[in-house]
Amino acid sequence: MSEVIQNQSEVLMHFDLKLEDGSAADSTRVNNKPAKLVMGDGSLTANFEACLLGLKDGDKKSFTLPPEDAFGMPNPDNIHHMDRARFDADTPVEPGTIIAFSQPDGTEVPGIVRESAGDSVTVDFNHPLAGQTVIFDVEILSVNG
Repeated sequence: MSEVIQNQSEVLMHFDLKLEDGSAADSTRVNNKPAKLVMGDGSLTANFEACLLGLKDGDKKSFTLPPEDAFGMPNPDNIHHMDRARFDADTPVEPGTIIAFSQPDGTEVPGIVRESAGDSVTVDFNHPLAGQTVIFDVEILSVNG
């Protein structure tokens, strides 16, 4: 008998994350490397995990999540204007460039350059999918626990 996904289950699955227009945002199928996670370990947000609860081996499901249940809405406080002098001469500061910024605790946070004018560079630290409705297609390969 197949095990059903519950909190603390170890899950092996393929997933595709798409936007409403059908464009792919992320997929484990590209490199044929399924995602492995333990429910509740923080790999997925609570809303994404809630989609998986009750599924079992072999299940294929599609969920449409509005922005507030997926990656949230863009927060204007996460957009920062920085002095161009903070960037190395060889760092491109063209709009659309994603740059990793080191935090005081050593972790890195990605920021997307939105604008570069004179000595000012506008960097957006919102999740790239913030404000987007996403379609979460899953195929459960195995469930343990």
